[in-house]
Amino acid sequence: MKKLKHADHFDKIGVIGAGAWGTALAQVCARAGRDVILQARELDVVESINTAHRNEIYLKGIDLLPQVRATANLSDLAECELILAVPPAQHMRSTLKALAPFISDGVPIVLCAKGVERGTDALMNEVLAETLPNATAAVLSGPSFAAEVARGLPAAVTLACPDVDLGAQIIHTLATPTFRPYHSDDMIGAEAAGALKNVLAIACGISEGRGLGRNAHAALITRGFAEILRFAVALGARSETVAGLCGLGDLVLTCSSPQSRNMSVGLALGGGQTLEQALAGKVSVAEGVESAPAVVHLAKKLGVELPICEAVAAILAGEVNVEDTVSALMSRPLKFETAL
Repeated sequence: MKKLKHADHFDKIGVIGAGAWGTALAQVCARAGRDVILQARELDVVESINTAHRNEIYLKGIDLLPQVRATANLSDLAECELILAVPPAQHMRSTLKALAPFISDGVPIVLCAKGVERGTDALMNEVLAETLPNATAAVLSGPSFAAEVARGLPAAVTLACPDVDLGAQIIHTLATPTFRPYHSDDMIGAEAAGALKNVLAIACGISEGRGLGRNAHAALITRGFAEILRFAVALGARSETVAGLCGLGDLVLTCSSPQSRNMSVGLALGGGQTLEQALAGKVSVAEGVESAPAVVHLAKKLGVELPICEAVAAILAGEVNVEDTVSALMSRPLKFETAL
């Protein structure tokens, strides 16, 4: 396996978005010995992090390192050498526009949200190119539950960056003995896989909620992986990227535990709840709910068939019921098994 050469690291890191994943990444940066500042929209989250070293709204019960400092002001990130952008995918554009006055040209921005933007069908790197054209892009994605990462449990992820030297520098900035980023130069593959796996996790949750068994669960993951592969390759990604941590790895994790926000929504839908009931009381965003229609719309433009994602989008839109959709998927024409 090719090893990254030793690279300098960034010292001053800004993390935008103090949800569960943003808070966990700020913890990673602090654990790696970096000077990190975490931007939050909610003043009570800022106060809690700075005084009690806890984010009880989004990452309950986890002690944060005292080096994790919080602010409500994007202007406080002006001196940061590296930005981790962790807002929900549907808010990425507005967040980057708000950040624009405060950062210098060329500052690397690591995109940590997974989804396709509704209305434009844009991936997050395309949103960045439109809002901050002089920024340098990278994508962080992979199998990583925020609470486990924040606690320091082992995790491996993909850091996708076309610039190999910059990618190595970011990796050496974030890496710790328990948080291991692996480099890829295929940002499209990392983004495409991350967007679809959230939609597919809803499908797996529906299956679990309906009590369809482990055989159906395995079939959904396998055929879902085929959908990711078709979609990503049509966008110009490499198949080996999808077979890695940001694709297959993230799909297996997200589709296999109620700890996944997207799978938990599916569980509720499969158990007979409405979408409104499934989302009620949740403070964290289930990205697959918002991305599903955009994923399906983009796939149709690409001429790519995504039957599972299409079924999920239809259920979320209230166009079909769960029982009829499951029956329709199981009655699809018999054919040779192929991923593409």
